[in-house]
Amino acid sequence: MAKKGARIQVILECTEHKESGRPGTSRYITTKNKKNTTERLEIKKYNPILRKMTVHKEIK
Repeated sequence: MAKKGARIQVILECTEHKESGRPGTSRYITTKNKKNTTERLEIKKYNPILRKMTVHKEIK
């Protein structure tokens, strides 16, 4: 039986990758507490295709 709680899984996608025109996507999966963090997440993560740190935003 699954735990009941406020933590949900979210997908983070790179914002700079779409503009670069290169094939593929850079995505990460993480969790957040939807009661404490109601807005969408923006985290700097490593993009292996562009080989640099980029801003990843939560997608739905």
